[in-house]
Amino acid sequence: MAEDCLFCKIIAGQIPSNKVYSDADVYAFRDINPAAPQHILLIPRKHISNIAAANAADEALLGKLLLKANGIATEAGLHESGFRYVINTGADGGQTVFHLHLHILGGRRMHWPPG
Repeated sequence: MAEDCLFCKIIAGQIPSNKVYSDADVYAFRDINPAAPQHILLIPRKHISNIAAANAADEALLGKLLLKANGIATEAGLHESGFRYVINTGADGGQTVFHLHLHILGGRRMHWPPG
């Protein structure tokens, strides 16, 4: 746990969240500022600052992150109509919380480029 990390504090229960899923490796919760009708954040319990900071030792965790995201999207009813995953990396990539997190977005038509 990174002491000053917002998401580490959410995982630890120090900050409340609207939990969607939790297991020994990952935690999912609803975004407090949703960009779509369904906006869920999926984070590893292990503090990794962003996807670029992940290494070979994180390979299984990263695979689990994507596969669990598929399950969460299906449970949220997004599988039929479609959904989007977003992983922002670094300040120029739009990352505002420096703990790896995957956005699951759906419930409306997505546009490209996202803007």
